[in-house]
Formats: sequence, C-alpha cells, structure tokens
Amino acid sequence: MIKALVVAGTNSGCGKTTVSLGLMALFRRKGWIVAPFKVGPDYIDPGHHNRASGRASRNLDGWMLDKDYNRVCFENGVSGCDVAVVEGVMGLFDGFDGRSESGSTAQMAKWLDLPVVLVVNAKSMARSAAALVKGFEQFDPDLRFAGVIFNNVGSERHLSYLTEALEDHVGMPCLGGIPRTEGLAMPERHLGLVTDDEHGLTPERLDVLADVMERHIDLHRLFDASGPGVVPSKHRTSRDTIGSVRIGVARDQAFCFYYPDNLDLLEGSGAELVFFSPLSDTELPDNLDGIYLGGGYPELFAERLSENRPLLAGIKAASERGMPIYGECGGFMALCRDIVDFDGNVWPMTGCFPFTARMLPKLRSLGYREVTFKEDTVIGKKGRVTRGHEFHYSAIDENPDVHTAYRVTPRNGESSVPEGYTVNRTLGSYIHLHFGSRPETASDFVSACLEFQKERTCHEA
Repeated sequence: MIKALVVAGTNSGCGKTTVSLGLMALFRRKGWIVAPFKVGPDYIDPGHHNRASGRASRNLDGWMLDKDYNRVCFENGVSGCDVAVVEGVMGLFDGFDGRSESGSTAQMAKWLDLPVVLVVNAKSMARSAAALVKGFEQFDPDLRFAGVIFNNVGSERHLSYLTEALEDHVGMPCLGGIPRTEGLAMPERHLGLVTDDEHGLTPERLDVLADVMERHIDLHRLFDASGPGVVPSKHRTSRDTIGSVRIGVARDQAFCFYYPDNLDLLEGSGAELVFFSPLSDTELPDNLDGIYLGGGYPELFAERLSENRPLLAGIKAASERGMPIYGECGGFMALCRDIVDFDGNVWPMTGCFPFTARMLPKLRSLGYREVTFKEDTVIGKKGRVTRGHEFHYSAIDENPDVHTAYRVTPRNGESSVPEGYTVNRTLGSYIHLHFGSRPETASDFVSACLEFQKERTCHEA
C-alpha cells in the first residue's frame, strides 16, 4: 500500500508549494521513495519537485487529459514508491471556468480517490479561519479531507486560536501550523516561480523545509486521516514504435519547459532524444531527423542566444532543408527573426519565421486552448483535435504572408483564432500542447522525421 495525498490551497500563494516541497524533502530524508505530481499545466513546480523528491514529477490535468489517462499516469508514477504527493493548482476548486470542476484540484482528487490536505494562509486571521475552512469542507460533499495546515502562523497562541475554532465548527482536523519564517517562500518572476535550473533547491534549503515540516506538522495524524492508501496498478502505457529517428531537444536554462509525457511518448514512438544547449553548444548534434524547441525563458538569455550564431544558423539551415522542427512558446520565439527584451534591446534569433517577438509589460495571454489542425503538419493531421495551454508576456509582429495550420478555440463559446505558423516543415506556436491529449501527436512527429530521414539518406547516398 502506498500512502498518497493531495496538497491543495484556498488560493494561489497560500503556501501549498512550500508545504508540498517540504513534505517531499522530509519523506525522502526518512528514506522513503516519493512519487511527485502536479495538477495543472505547470512546468516550474515540477522542476522543484524533481529536486526535492529525487524523481521526475508528472503533470495531471482534468481538462487537457481524460480521466483514464490521468489515472494511468498516476498509477504508473507511484509504482515502486512509498508515498505520493500531488500538489494542486490555484485554489482547490479553481479550474477551466466558474461553473464546472474541469481542470480543478478537487476534480483530480476525486478521480484518483485521494484525501486533500488544505493549506490556509492564516496571516491576520483567527476564528474567521474556521468559517473559511468550513466553506471548503462543505462545498463538495464528495471530497475527502485529511486535514488543514495553517501557514504564516504568528505564534503558538495564534495556532491555538485557529485550532480551537476548527474544533467547534469543522470536521477536519488541524494537522499543524507553519510559523511565519523569512526565506521559506520561493523567489518569483513574470511567469511565476524561478525555475529549478536557475535557482536550484540546495541540500541546505531542502533540509530547512524538511525541518519545518517535521517540527510543525503532525505526520501521524496526517497519515491516519489520509485513509488506507493506494494499491498501484500494473497497467503500463502501450507503446507503438513507428521507427527509429534522432530528435534534437533543446535543454538548458533558456529552454526547460517540457511535459515529461511528451518526451516519453516520442521515445515510445521510436525517437532517440538527443539533448543539446542553444546557450552553449556551437552546433547541432550529428545526424538529426528533427528538432524540438520547448518553452522557457529565452528573453532572459537573449544576448547569449543571439551571440551563438553558429548554432542559430544551424537551426535555420535545418529548417531550409526541410527538417521537421517544432517550437512552442519560448522555442517559437527563438525561431523568430529577433526578440525584443523588456529593456527594448533587439536580439537576432534564427530567422526561421519573419517575426519579431516583443516582450510586453503585462501578461499577453493565459489559459487553456483547444487546437484543431486545419491541415497536415509535422505533429498532427488535418481534422485532429488536441489540447494545451498558453501563458506568455510576449507578442509577435505578425506577417500576413506566413501560413497558419491551427484553428484555436480559447474557451467554450469564444471565436476561434488562427495560430500554428508554418514555414517549410517548421511549425511554431505559443501554445504548449500536451501530447497525452492526443497521443498520435508524438507518432506523427516521428513519422515526419522518418520521412525526412529517408530523404536525407537518399541525398547522402
């Protein structure tokens, strides 16, 4: 039996990431094998999970991915582990819209039949905290709660007030209170927390988080309230190998946003993934049949990227030869002619697309997206539908001569918009697609790479 729980919050910024990381670090220090997960389309938190737990964190999502896919992902992820920690997204009931539970942490907790640990920011609150917790407890009677953890507790007396209020009005127990401590919160920037690649959780910082959890959280009560545990399934995701290809994957501080499932699905379709750094490598890996440029923060490293002309020129030449190239969000920006950073500096990029990607002072786009392919592309056939998420502060100076292959529906009832820019066999988009929403996406990319491989082989012969 594997103990498993969902760490949810009343709202974003309440401390659920701190609690999640602290519990993972503590469990690992005790010698337990920890399976980490993140609800929602997030890349940054899973990176920190990896550091705290020592294992790859998987995304679960009730809007992008169906129930069966999420359950299989979870069951495969907990295999061989002692405990699983699922960090929620935003507030417990927040998701795709205001009327349904789609995409919410609450939906995922019910799909996986896991208990919820509710994190509450208790700063400047006392008895009123009980009213808040009671509302969460009664909002959905199908949810199972393990208890509440108060964050930003001012003193032992403050925690005593909070605990007394719960005892009189709320069914779930208080599992502890985390004191107001300088340095516990993770540093943030315009897309959220600083990535693990840039601000790694040092062993010392992880020890501090683990110490806080061990001193202030009642683990025995937490596990007693969490129920009997989870029996891992022996189900494994089936793999349908299309053929053997080499796909170069950009991976460094500037390009670090990838769903692990996307990479796994590519490998399952026959791809050998060859990682390279656009920041430091001066040339592409040998014998590539395709390139995958994921998201990240190219705007913060634009000067270094721009100075690496041999690598950027190699990508441009590969595009002109017809190599399948897929770039999303930050990767798409690197495929543009140039990037204008927050200070107005212009940095030349690959020039595969005749666009300028310009950083803006305010968030440009955020939310789930459904993509319908208007025509065949390197990652999808005409008529297929897949899902993803968009989150960026930049915008492109559009060129009407560049073809688009996507019809994008932002939300139910909203008008579709064109996206998915194509030149040669290069496809660029601001949308991060989750290949698990349409697993053929990975096999289509491998198939396109196989076609290019045959052309390359014939040419070389």
